[in-house]
Amino acid sequence: MKHKYSEQTFSYFSEVFNWLPLGCVLGGKVFIVHGGLFSRDDVTLDELRALNRNREPPEEGLMSEMLWSDPQPQPGRSPSKRGVGLSFGPDVTQSFLERNGLKLVVRSHEVKVRATLSRRCAAPRAPRSAAQRPRPGSAVHWPPAACSPRPPH
Repeated sequence: MKHKYSEQTFSYFSEVFNWLPLGCVLGGKVFIVHGGLFSRDDVTLDELRALNRNREPPEEGLMSEMLWSDPQPQPGRSPSKRGVGLSFGPDVTQSFLERNGLKLVVRSHEVKVRATLSRRCAAPRAPRSAAQRPRPGSAVHWPPAACSPRPPH
């Protein structure tokens, strides 16, 4: 950006980025975040709301994990392939949701071949990967009743 515009424009974009929310809760039931969940089991929404957002994301901690953690199919936690954040299983997702009175996690960082990762953690599917060309993005629309997962058949 510095090469295309100016140092001042880059500075403005950086400042705006530092004020963007890290996530949100939709309808009191859906946790929407760029990355994923956490290395600790006791994280609450109040703790996330108290984070100092006006800064560059650190290499570790809650802010970094919200930006870079990824779901995994097996239970528990594992080191992240990207070297920052971690991989978290469906049990970690379920525990976070129960502790915070939520029903669903929606994350957007990494496109998956199948959009739904589990009944409690979903990732919207974009039509092309970034390696092929820039993605136009994707959107999720669901009625409020869809926020209540159904038991498997």
